[in-house]
This record gives sequence, C-alpha cells and structure tokens, in this order.
Amino acid sequence: MADAAVARLAQGTKVYAEGGHDRVFHQVFGAVPGEQLRKAYACYLSTSSGPVIGTLYLSTARLAFCSDSPLPYHGPAAQPPEPMYYKVVLPLSQVRTVSPSASAWKPAERYIQIATMDNHEFWFMGFVSYDKALRNLSEALHHRA
Repeated sequence: MADAAVARLAQGTKVYAEGGHDRVFHQVFGAVPGEQLRKAYACYLSTSSGPVIGTLYLSTARLAFCSDSPLPYHGPAAQPPEPMYYKVVLPLSQVRTVSPSASAWKPAERYIQIATMDNHEFWFMGFVSYDKALRNLSEALHHRA
C-alpha cells in the first residue's frame, strides 16, 4: 500500500509538471483528429507477471493505459532486459463489453473487465473511485460512434 501511495504521488507530480492529464495523454499516445480526453484514472492493469500501476485514459475515441514507470522487457536471450513503458491502446469501436467483477475470496477487491471484439480481455483494478470509473467506461461504450 505504501508503494502505491508513493507511486500515486510521483504520478501526480509528473502530470502537474507536464501540464495535466490531457497533455500527458497526447504526448504518450499521440493525437487522433477531433479526439478529446474525457477522464484519467489511476489504477492497476492485471498482467500475467502481476499488477502494473499506471493510468487508464478514456477519450472520445480510445481507451489507453500506460504504466507509471518503465518495466524490464526481455527480448532475445542474448540481449539484456530493456526498460519500456507498458502500454495498451483500444479504439472504442473495438471494445465489446465493460463488465464489473469482484474477487470470490475478497469481495472488496473489485475489477473492471474490458473485452474486445477479437476476444482479448483486460482487467483493471485499484480505482480510487471504482463506481464512477465503471459508470464512465460503460457510458463511453454505450455512446461510442
């Protein structure tokens, strides 16, 4: 929990220094013509190697996640690990469902499952305001173009 709090503070400082979430979003993911950032959520993305802390961005065109710090990437065996940011970009047109979920063993651990048209699943957790995030993500899916 202490690591998460320190990471949130560092992320908030970075966002402030860079000029806000909108500017960070466009620097990290580029701009789609006419796209506007709606919301940004501090959360974790569940991966096969464990949860990754970062920010989930909801725009008028995409869902995008970027880790707060670079993670070691293991390429070909002969090369040393290279640090890279963990990124996921999903056009809203490719998102099939946004579903709430909770751990069967720990009901307080709540997740948001994002499923794509090509049957990939992404699990996000650790939202400061889970209900608002779920509502906004669901509404974006319902109102997509």
